[in-house]
Amino acid sequence: MAVVIASNLRKELAGSVLFDGVSFSVERRDRVALSGPNGAGKTTLLRILAGETEKHGGELAFAKGTRVALHDQRPPLEQELTLREYVLAGARDLVALEEELRRLEDAMAKGDHAQATLNRYAEAQARLEHAGGYAWRDRAASVVRGLGFAEEDLDRPLRTFSGGELTRASLARALGGDPDLLLLDEPTNHLDVANLEWLERELATLDAAVILVAHDRWFLEAVTTATLELEAGRSTFFPGPWHVWRREKAARMLHAQKEVERVQADIVRLERFVERFRYKKSKAKQAQAKLTHIGRLEQQRVAVAGEVSLLSRRTRGLGFEFLKPARSGRTVVEADGLEVAIGDRVLLRSATFALERGEHVALVGPNGSGKTTLLERLVRGEAGRTGHGVQVGYFSQQELELDTRGSVLQCVQAMTGLSRPDAQNLLGRFLFSGWDAHEKPVSVLSGGERRRLALAVTVASGANFLVLDEPTNHLDLESREALEAALDAFPGTVLLVSHDRALLDAIAERTLAIEDGELRAYDGGWAELLRVREEREARAKPDPREAERPKPAPKQQPRKPKARRPSELERIEAEIAAREAEVAELETKLAEDWTNVDVLAAHKRSRDALTALLERWEQLFEQAQA
Repeated sequence: MAVVIASNLRKELAGSVLFDGVSFSVERRDRVALSGPNGAGKTTLLRILAGETEKHGGELAFAKGTRVALHDQRPPLEQELTLREYVLAGARDLVALEEELRRLEDAMAKGDHAQATLNRYAEAQARLEHAGGYAWRDRAASVVRGLGFAEEDLDRPLRTFSGGELTRASLARALGGDPDLLLLDEPTNHLDVANLEWLERELATLDAAVILVAHDRWFLEAVTTATLELEAGRSTFFPGPWHVWRREKAARMLHAQKEVERVQADIVRLERFVERFRYKKSKAKQAQAKLTHIGRLEQQRVAVAGEVSLLSRRTRGLGFEFLKPARSGRTVVEADGLEVAIGDRVLLRSATFALERGEHVALVGPNGSGKTTLLERLVRGEAGRTGHGVQVGYFSQQELELDTRGSVLQCVQAMTGLSRPDAQNLLGRFLFSGWDAHEKPVSVLSGGERRRLALAVTVASGANFLVLDEPTNHLDLESREALEAALDAFPGTVLLVSHDRALLDAIAERTLAIEDGELRAYDGGWAELLRVREEREARAKPDPREAERPKPAPKQQPRKPKARRPSELERIEAEIAAREAEVAELETKLAEDWTNVDVLAAHKRSRDALTALLERWEQLFEQAQA
């Protein structure tokens, strides 16, 4: 059943149409990628679905009782709340359900056996069970941990968190409230690879409909099942994986182009006929018919040409084209027994590696593992030995390499040595167009503008060793693909840190991974790294078949040991099995008669007891695994 159906939605901004005729249907368990260029209205559409922005036409129909949660890039307003309070505030309806269940139980205990009361009790209990029962707060806390927060973060006020942490808090709030329709605007921002993989698993199991905007291609491929594209005010809905939609769009464009060519050839042929016979009396009637046919074909050609224009339309993208660098020595950089530390904290021990001329290498590891520190030390010459003729081009997360003393144009000229016309041309390719953009002080640029300017300087540097730290931040999907193509064609050496796993997999010939304070090398890109890790984990796990094989009896039977008393964990497991059987039996009785107040009360007591047992089992199990 559809969670939401949209019919011919229309939105206007400042009197202009942003989009019109947007229609789609999303069912529970659908994961829809909302695609389109910047400014197409993706965020606006999400806010319309969340009820935060009005629509100017069309209809929205939600399934009865649909709960909607929106995560976007706006920081939380409730800065004095703790992280725990903020996340739980996204589940106010679950708190209200608990209160309603208590009220209904009191009413039934006092003799209210009306069918409406019993039905409402059943509905409320089913809804709460869907969210995890009375343990839903624990699930919300596990979401917070899955997004990279520590236990001690839960009681910190929001005002003490960074911008990236607040964005993750917003995502935790949206996920923790057990919505029926989850709307996510750039949920992958500020997540490391471990958090991304956790989020992918969470979305795969979530019993809800999801509509999301993301520029992470690996994430889109792993999560989405359909695509809704907004472009030039129109929408196209495609049921199927994201990569299939991309192929389908390319195939449709090719077909439309061939159709334009066919229609144009028909028009030329008919025009020749008319030109030849229009003044012959015996052919005049046919010539007039051909003229009418030409008119219809012209209309068809215009329509198909418009479709081609829409399908091939691209927003103005970044102009990546690295200069051909000078040739360096065979060994670009090497280190032996390197240690990386921040203060007294050692991040990396005994790291040994070497990069050779022309190699494209990825450096991966969890947040805080020392990737950026290692890159900075390599660039400053404090770690390792640099080879002959090596020219380093460094693109950092903080754009520390930018000259902030003058304008954008002055910065590019000072850092690249380009003439004024060439620098202006370069800036135009990176979306800095016109006098105002060129003369804008570097010190007042936004985060996205600084990224683009730093990329422009890096592209024009002529370096033969590119050290890139998260170059895809603030880049849209088309720009990421343009960067990927340029790096793939770059003949020099590349050392790349990125959370964009599609970029890592496409560029890296070898991967250096920081794991447990050590640097390990893997052949290939991200997919190969995952394969090797999975094989290693599989080898580390005991083979269950070994336990099934009979072991040879010892030559001498040992003395029979004293009976071992069961551990608390084993006793709890036995109690859980018994309690689960009891709950199942009561639920069978309730299925036959929801009006039995005694059975309802017994079922609630058993469920509460089972929940407490499960919580204790989790504590004991974690202690046993520690």
